[in-house]
Amino acid sequence: MSILGAAGCAGAEAETPAAEAPAAESSAADATEAPGAAPTGAATADAAAADQSYEDGTYTQTGGYQSPAGPEEVGVTLTLAADVVTAVEVEPMPDNPTTTMYQERFAGGISDAIVGKKLDELAVDKVAGSSLTSGGFNEAADKIKSEAQL
Repeated sequence: MSILGAAGCAGAEAETPAAEAPAAESSAADATEAPGAAPTGAATADAAAADQSYEDGTYTQTGGYQSPAGPEEVGVTLTLAADVVTAVEVEPMPDNPTTTMYQERFAGGISDAIVGKKLDELAVDKVAGSSLTSGGFNEAADKIKSEAQL
């Protein structure tokens, strides 16, 4: 769309179908850029890719921690998109009944605590009353960071 088409008059805007409205707004924003500049959408996508630290995908690791009953492990699966956690699954791997209870509580509450956050911003210390399981989770998350690093 030309600059004149984007500027247009108020009557022309009312005739634009709703589905085209976002494109018209985007073109109007593009018209304010310096001549020869890349369109805003392409520049934003390129900047996001350049700023991305981790490869998109799903990663699974195991983390260990020490409980009063002895060493324990927990399985962690994280799905990443543009460095943001979009899904999490924790697989309890308990060796005793008390650990089972805490790992299951942790698994049930972790999604609300981390989905939508950047991987580098995760600092889980206690979820659903379980503080020791977070040590295993954090160890697994660190392994995932290493595995997913671009």
